[in-house]
Amino acid sequence: MGRTVMSFPMPNLHPPVLDPAFVTDATVEVDAVSVWFGPKVALSELSCSFGPGVSGLLGPNGAGKTTLMRAMTGLVGVNEGSVRVDGRDPRRDRGVHARMALVPEDEAVPAGLTARQFVRYIADLHRVADRGAPDTALQTVDLFDEGDRPVDTFSKGMRQRIKIAAALVTDPRILVLDEPLNGADPVQRAQLILLFKRLGAGGRTVIVSSHVLNEVERLADRVIVLVHGRLAAAGGHRAIRDTMDDAPRHVLVRSDAGRRLAAALVGLESVTGVTFDSKRNGLVVQTLQAREFAIALPRLAKASSIRLVEVRALDDSLESLFRELVR
Repeated sequence: MGRTVMSFPMPNLHPPVLDPAFVTDATVEVDAVSVWFGPKVALSELSCSFGPGVSGLLGPNGAGKTTLMRAMTGLVGVNEGSVRVDGRDPRRDRGVHARMALVPEDEAVPAGLTARQFVRYIADLHRVADRGAPDTALQTVDLFDEGDRPVDTFSKGMRQRIKIAAALVTDPRILVLDEPLNGADPVQRAQLILLFKRLGAGGRTVIVSSHVLNEVERLADRVIVLVHGRLAAAGGHRAIRDTMDDAPRHVLVRSDAGRRLAAALVGLESVTGVTFDSKRNGLVVQTLQAREFAIALPRLAKASSIRLVEVRALDDSLESLFRELVR
């Protein structure tokens, strides 16, 4: 069976005007930074900054988020451009490290240690004078009662929290967290998000990376979006969400009356194209207003006595949405 195409004029797309990538009270400044590893370019002419409060670093896997965080903490050198933390080079000035802490995505806990031993070990490495700081850090992440339990026995979510406790024991003014919510259950996620927001409200610079838009929306008022090592957008999460919602989307709609539904869909302002896809046995609807289409479709189906069997976004991923931001 062939493909029947009903085409409609496509309006011109104008890129959204979002907030600048810089803040006036910046504690971390990234200026035209490029980083490459052999033939692979991880960051390309990236410029942005971060200040007190919680900032989200958003992007699909492989976007360059981890490389940027390691560059900000001095673990990775930059090939071009510069990184400044409180006006100093984190790669060359060790004094910077006394003010900041990194929570890496990968495992960073030595085997055989209890939670309390691990946090005390980090405290000793940083010469933390307050001997009660490890227990305070454990209490902050709700692991005080598990302090004498070997970290080897912890779940993924608990391991994330113990890494955060190890970072907090140094009382950093700048906290950099790489995918800290991975592996946490819903309750743990909610608790960690509240913790990050509380730390940001207290005047710390908290930078949290994620590839999940909903997570970033819940914890950060300001978002930096990376795609392929480049800055794709910067600003409030509401502006970025609106931009993504208004990007061209393709939605598969299967029903018990495909041709009748296609004819009805033509009349919707939110629909710019309808294609019959024989392989999927349904309609592929193109829309520039995904939110409006999601509201109008069930109403239209009910009014036309059409039963919807399946409604599924075919390109509902950060990769595809971010690609539109870049374009």
